Amino acid sequence: MRTAHRTCPLCEAACGLRLELDDSGLVSSIRGDEKDPFSRGFLCPKGASLGALDEDPDRLRVPMVRENGEWREADWDEAFRLVDEGLKKVFEARGRDAVAVYFGNPTFHTMAGFAYRRPLTEVLGTRNVYSAATIDQMPKHVASGLMLGDPMAVAVADLDRTDYLLVLGANPVESNGSLCVAPDFPKRLKALRARGGKLVVVDPRRTRTAALADEHLFVRPGTDVCLLFGIVHTLFAENLTTIGIDVAGLAELRGVAEEFTPAAVERVCGVPAGDIARLARELAAAPTAAVYARIGTSTVEFGTLGQWLVDVINILTGNFDRPGGVMFTKTAALEIFRTGQPYTQGNWKSRVRELPEALGELPVATLADEIETPGEGQVRALITVAGNPALSAPNGPRLERALGELDFMVCVDPYLNETTRHADVILPPPRMLQMPHYDFLVQTIMVRNYTRFSPQILPLGPDQRSEAEIMAKLILIATGAGADADPAMFDEMMLDHILRGATEAPGSPFEGRDVAELRAGLEGESGPELLLDALLELGPYGLSLAQLRAEPHGIDLGPLEPRAKELVTTESGQVELAPAALIEDVERLRRRMADPAPKTVLIGRRQLRSNNSWLHNVPALVGGSNRCTLHVNPRDVAEFGLGDRVTVRSAAGELTVPVEPTDTIMPGVVSLPHGWGHAGTAQSVAAAHAGVNANTLTDETVVDVPSGNAVFNGVAVTLFAVSDTD
Repeated sequence: MRTAHRTCPLCEAACGLRLELDDSGLVSSIRGDEKDPFSRGFLCPKGASLGALDEDPDRLRVPMVRENGEWREADWDEAFRLVDEGLKKVFEARGRDAVAVYFGNPTFHTMAGFAYRRPLTEVLGTRNVYSAATIDQMPKHVASGLMLGDPMAVAVADLDRTDYLLVLGANPVESNGSLCVAPDFPKRLKALRARGGKLVVVDPRRTRTAALADEHLFVRPGTDVCLLFGIVHTLFAENLTTIGIDVAGLAELRGVAEEFTPAAVERVCGVPAGDIARLARELAAAPTAAVYARIGTSTVEFGTLGQWLVDVINILTGNFDRPGGVMFTKTAALEIFRTGQPYTQGNWKSRVRELPEALGELPVATLADEIETPGEGQVRALITVAGNPALSAPNGPRLERALGELDFMVCVDPYLNETTRHADVILPPPRMLQMPHYDFLVQTIMVRNYTRFSPQILPLGPDQRSEAEIMAKLILIATGAGADADPAMFDEMMLDHILRGATEAPGSPFEGRDVAELRAGLEGESGPELLLDALLELGPYGLSLAQLRAEPHGIDLGPLEPRAKELVTTESGQVELAPAALIEDVERLRRRMADPAPKTVLIGRRQLRSNNSWLHNVPALVGGSNRCTLHVNPRDVAEFGLGDRVTVRSAAGELTVPVEPTDTIMPGVVSLPHGWGHAGTAQSVAAAHAGVNANTLTDETVVDVPSGNAVFNGVAVTLFAVSDTD
């Protein structure tokens, strides 16, 4: 037996793990790493199952090629040659925009996903770039970009020091947190209450997080923005504002909020006007306070307005960039994704629906349009990296049909799943324990400054290629260098670009130094490791990869400190409280508020042992409470005469699903978990617990306008009882 340590890569919580492996390299046990200064031994069911996931017999080890509808194994040379030929044909016949690329959620958690994502999009030269960001988090980035000038400047709640926490549309007790990295979120929430603080949860469901709270308020799905506007109105009307940072647009914001009185928004959101006003007063009166909102407030028709108002309230109550309020993490590695330039969006638009670009990509809600609609620029080839949009994108069945119409498709993925089964070539990355790990992006949203590197635990087999090598090969193929080009060639080009830029940047630790000397001094066994070493040395703490290797449990870099001034890159140099694009979108909100509310709406549901669509092939993570059922309030069960099953119909489609009556969900709302629908997949366990695809019901034609984010919550549906004979 041997012991190894690594950061869990399965979600944003970044928990430290202690693994015991036998002589064959199989994981015999996993525990939380008690010496990790950030996670302190916390372990969730997903992390405990990392070994089973990593050793899943259904994982692909070698490339797969589809010929005449049949799959066969191939060696890497043949696979890359076929990729080169397939992409080249589309480039030459249709142009660069005819090739699209989609990045799934796991690319935010791997070193290669961070290091090679932007270079791949740049060399492809296509405007058809898509990712999971427009499935769950783009509203936050757009709001941050418009307010601060930096879309990556995401403020996180200072959980361990706050006195009052208002949570909307988030269930961190089960999700482990999202855009707010806090291992053992439940313990931190309990500690908040134990020190005399208050926790309030606003959600259409009485979630496990709501069960921990001092107070839970039901809210109609998709209307969080109205409640937030009611709070803003009250803060102005009762002179409760205390602003501690430089802002612009205060008068305009006050004017826009004037009509959203608590009484006016109560009719829409369902939260009593008295409670809305009280929340505003409590937020203003608390010694410190933070408002935190996630998926339920983001994946709705007014997601960007909601995310904007979250930070507006934090600013108006004096809790922005302040200990105990919301703050910004300072990462150990140089944040090369920060441009220092004011944020812009709409630099190009999608061909069919003219949806604007945001953060360099188009909304995935229009990918099917771009594949199906003939004309110049029609997408005829697709590269997916660690993504399963057939299940995760809105109106997934339509997109899956469109995938079958492509001329060529290549997927970097370890599974033959609902998306990759339409590919021509699948390039499987190695097991997670065969890859080094460093959270370049996750470390930007931590509730404490912290860093940790996890070296590769197990060696690659002779028939495997690292994720870095696979991605570098794709980049070189896209440049026209061919399938035989050496991946190390691109790594050296990337490092030279970073080092050369650092030697020319005023104030850089590398300013004026020799590039060749700097390159010779870097440590690392791969391109991403070498890049990490360089970025650590260029970072604010002056660390190195060698120092991180010497601290296998991670390094505590201290509590968050104010840093908004260094992040604000708006043209005014101030935080913009009333960005024009958002003020314009308020008119759309006014019109929607005047519409009658649907009788029944659908929302998603986070499950403790699920993570999107890719953990359902682990036996320990399916079954029990982790089932694909429709939560329905008993009052609605009686009204609609529902039995064990129900047919749910929306504007996009319909499906039949088992009914699970529960009073934890408010009347008029039903809930279906995301990521299921595995019928016919090659994943044996997932196929045996197939469930249904909730995105059969979501409408790809409806998006949050400022960000293009898909709308998954607040979807109007109709329920039909299913008889035993149906």
